[in-house]
Amino acid sequence: MEFSRRKFSALLAGSLTLPLLKIAPATAAEKVVRMGYQKYGTLVLLKGKGLLEQKLGKIGYTVSWKEFPAGPQLLEALNVGAIDFGTTGETPPIFAQAAGAPLVYVAHEPPAPLGEAILVAKDSPIKSVAELKGKTVVLNKGSNVHFLLVKALEEAGLKYSDIKTSFLPPADARAAFERGAVDAWVIWDPFQAAAEVAIEARELRNGDGIVPNHQFYLSTKSFVADHPQAVDIVLEAVGEIDEWAKTNTSAAAAELAPSVGIPEDVLAIALKRQSYGVKTLDAAVVTQQQAIADTFFELGLIPSKISIADVVRKGGA
Repeated sequence: MEFSRRKFSALLAGSLTLPLLKIAPATAAEKVVRMGYQKYGTLVLLKGKGLLEQKLGKIGYTVSWKEFPAGPQLLEALNVGAIDFGTTGETPPIFAQAAGAPLVYVAHEPPAPLGEAILVAKDSPIKSVAELKGKTVVLNKGSNVHFLLVKALEEAGLKYSDIKTSFLPPADARAAFERGAVDAWVIWDPFQAAAEVAIEARELRNGDGIVPNHQFYLSTKSFVADHPQAVDIVLEAVGEIDEWAKTNTSAAAAELAPSVGIPEDVLAIALKRQSYGVKTLDAAVVTQQQAIADTFFELGLIPSKISIADVVRKGGA
């Protein structure tokens, strides 16, 4: 069935949406890889170093880059053919697949459960997740932290329906959090680290022990089929940047700071909580991702059951 953009936008309501980008998918003749990235992580470093342009240039490809505020917006662009490749947390591809987006998982990073958390203001009387009952929690709907919230509530003996949710992208959520319009904020690094340092936000619960917090690299079915060598080269370049960043945290923070507008010391905190080592998806990772999808279906957050295994790239590097 042809995908409906209206359906996609409705499913991700509460997050920023992109205007319909009338850009045709890349063709073999165009020889371009259009990369989608967020203000943080390996792809930002890859962009800054120009490594991907060097590698893909050897087989006749060029590279273009487009920044997005969060995973749901990036995957909307992937769906409408505005980009060919990008990275998000665990939850955005589940919402996107449930809405019919033609995505493919091509790789993942190891778990980084400390890189997302439920935050409260430093002077908040709330001391535990259980005390969120009846409170308002702000988050980017469909982002990786959506599952963290679900599991943290479950651990505390609460239902998802026991809280009120407000869906806002990171910048707007931070503003609402600072002015006291919401009781808690569920957010990921580097926004998490920035709030902890700048306004002394207090961590109520991170993902340790309840969610893996993988990062996934995603493309489209058509791009993977038509440009398999290019996809392999992208992953090769990501692997090289990963290896460098893992042992050069301070240098990586210095490179990221100008592009994300966050001080180096804050980024260093976030980078130490990040995971490194890009890999193709194995059965265990697929099972973990399927569990998230099943949970969201049971909660009525996605309209139908989906199979993660059906959209995982077979073969490749």
